[in-house]
Amino acid sequence: MFKTILPLSAILSLRFLGLFLVLPVLSVYAMGMEGATPLLVGVIVGGYALTQAIFQVPFGTISDKIGRKPTLFVGLLIFLVGSVIAALSTDIYTLMVGRFLQGAGAIGAVVTAMISDLVPEEVRGKAMAMMGGTIAIAFAVAMGLGPVLGAAYGVDTLFWITAGLSIMAMLLLFTKVPTPPRIRHIYHNTTSTMDILKDPNLLGMVIINGMQKGLMTVAFVLIPIILTNPVAEHGFGWEKADLWMAYLPAMIFGLVAMGPAAVFGEKYNKAKQIFMISIVLFILAFLLMGFATSSWVFIVGVVSFFIGFNMMEPLVQSLISKYAKVHQKGAALGVSNSVAYFMTFLGGTFAGLMLDISSAQMIGISLAVVGLMWLVWTALKLSNPAKHSHLFRKIEDTDMAKLEALEHEAIAEWYINETEALVVIKYRSDDIDEESLVAKISK
Repeated sequence: MFKTILPLSAILSLRFLGLFLVLPVLSVYAMGMEGATPLLVGVIVGGYALTQAIFQVPFGTISDKIGRKPTLFVGLLIFLVGSVIAALSTDIYTLMVGRFLQGAGAIGAVVTAMISDLVPEEVRGKAMAMMGGTIAIAFAVAMGLGPVLGAAYGVDTLFWITAGLSIMAMLLLFTKVPTPPRIRHIYHNTTSTMDILKDPNLLGMVIINGMQKGLMTVAFVLIPIILTNPVAEHGFGWEKADLWMAYLPAMIFGLVAMGPAAVFGEKYNKAKQIFMISIVLFILAFLLMGFATSSWVFIVGVVSFFIGFNMMEPLVQSLISKYAKVHQKGAALGVSNSVAYFMTFLGGTFAGLMLDISSAQMIGISLAVVGLMWLVWTALKLSNPAKHSHLFRKIEDTDMAKLEALEHEAIAEWYINETEALVVIKYRSDDIDEESLVAKISK
């Protein structure tokens, strides 16, 4: 599993490292450009997410049809072009174009779907946690290096570094990433967005993913601006180069929290409980950041936010891939990520607008109320997933007529892995045992 997942995780992590490097300082950098307003700065911080939202579903759906690798390459190429434009920008609107293009290379759902193709569901949670862990490490590195490199060499240098990282990701794609198996399923060849949104489990994960990502962008607009604002303007007067002192401990605590959260969420099937704890941490974080009178209290709020974010991240992607049928994975992850990135854009825009018209305290209260409503919805509507097992049977030992006529309420789906000549049946082992299942399809 590790040899399969590491190259894909590295590709996604290199891309996110480039995006994360600028996040700690981007709002402060953009505010210094001619014509900048807090609203435009919020759009720039979350701008890449708007085009991510637009292109996630097309990228995910196209990858289901033409293959994951070609789709990944196109996405990385677009991301490279956007990074170069952002590096060369001298005004806020050109920077905005670069950020929009960075987001148009929407490969997140494709990578996650590819992991789902290559890794059995029984260990998919570990694979998603590994992917989430490498992204979190990229996050931690970026939080430490971004403010230091940006202060020393300029934010434009960070965008050039991002362009170089995208080239490295392309090289990994063609030298280290295996080709997924060919899958033939029993379902129709197309998946509509409504098919996904009508599934209550998938809809629940779409909402959770969207809320999590939207609040992340709010945090990345607020944190650097409040910390670097002069004390007279209700800030703490930090230098940009000192921002790592807030981000680095937050990411360390977040990484530590990710492991136990993944174990309890996956192994003990307590994902709902982990989500609820994370939401409580979000509420606490924004209240602390909104009402902090010292930078240390503010940092406690930042730490609380990143612990909640990192606890939630690997479980979200894993559960979406579990709930989606085999022919839906790319599209389902595309829909989920599309909504998440649209919420990311709204979060950045909302934060910029609120900074224009309101106080930090009012922003904290508003976000806490949103978090409380999210917590109540999660408690009432979300359920932990049913646990499934998989039967792997050689095609040569399978009666295809019996297989095509197979019906049982405990069977979620079946499909054929043509590359390995296997029939794969996903079923609830509590309701039907493996021997009975084998008897139903054997020659």
